[in-house]
Amino acid sequence: MRAAGTTTLSPAAAGVWRVVGDYLALTKPRVQLLLLLTTVATMLVAGDPPLWLVAVTVVGGYLSAGGAGAVNHWFDRDIDARMARTADRPVPSGRVAPQAALAYGVALAAGSFVLLAVAVNLLAAVLALSGFLGYVFVYTVWLKRRTPQNIVIGGAAGAVPPLVGWAAVTGELAGMPLYLFAIIFFWTPPHFWALSLLMKDEYARVGVPMLPVVRGERETRRQILLYSMLLYAVTQLPFCAGGLGAIYLVSSLVLGGLFIAGALMLHRRPDRRAALRLYLFSLAYLAALFAAMVADAQL
Repeated sequence: MRAAGTTTLSPAAAGVWRVVGDYLALTKPRVQLLLLLTTVATMLVAGDPPLWLVAVTVVGGYLSAGGAGAVNHWFDRDIDARMARTADRPVPSGRVAPQAALAYGVALAAGSFVLLAVAVNLLAAVLALSGFLGYVFVYTVWLKRRTPQNIVIGGAAGAVPPLVGWAAVTGELAGMPLYLFAIIFFWTPPHFWALSLLMKDEYARVGVPMLPVVRGERETRRQILLYSMLLYAVTQLPFCAGGLGAIYLVSSLVLGGLFIAGALMLHRRPDRRAALRLYLFSLAYLAALFAAMVADAQL
């Protein structure tokens, strides 16, 4: 007997929602949230954009990155089907046809370009498209299955959102957005390698040459520590160049110190708990760092 006040979806409605959920999953929405946060933060650092411009830029950025995610689902469907973490994704599970995922991803990227070119400006559209092309062809197709440096070089695609945000507000690029690009670029390896330590066995099983698989966990922990120090240095560029002030400086010093401390702990204590802590902290780190930029620029 159904409890009072509850509703049950019909099989047809439940099926529709499942399809919607699967196509949303193809865009990797959880990954998108952090990228879009850096876009919005950069726009607020660049100036005082109207709400409509922020909204359109966010939608355009989501379509581009989401399209790249969908194409990634299509291309990696063979290895996704053999990994426990990814086997239930829409394409390897059979809920979405491979050709449909590919067409969907390309359509999203095309929609992003048209939207940004018409409603924002051509530079923002071109930059968003470059992120799509970089993630699909440089990272997914070329590097991911060939070199342990895949995430280092291919990570440049994930660092494009600040460039898009700055271009959307100013119509041009300058030193500041390049510094923000560099921050995300150097943040990506320690962030992703911490996760890859947790997924090492699955990557090895499917033949993906992630750093822990090819060079071992000890070298991966050493590289995480090295990149954490490089990241600490790069985060000082916005202050040293005069683009941001004391609020950002103090925040970057504290957050960078905590990041290095986490990397040191992982280096000294090679266990899954330390890797998971650093991975989770890296997510909060980037969000807090860009929030500090906004606070510094707006106050």
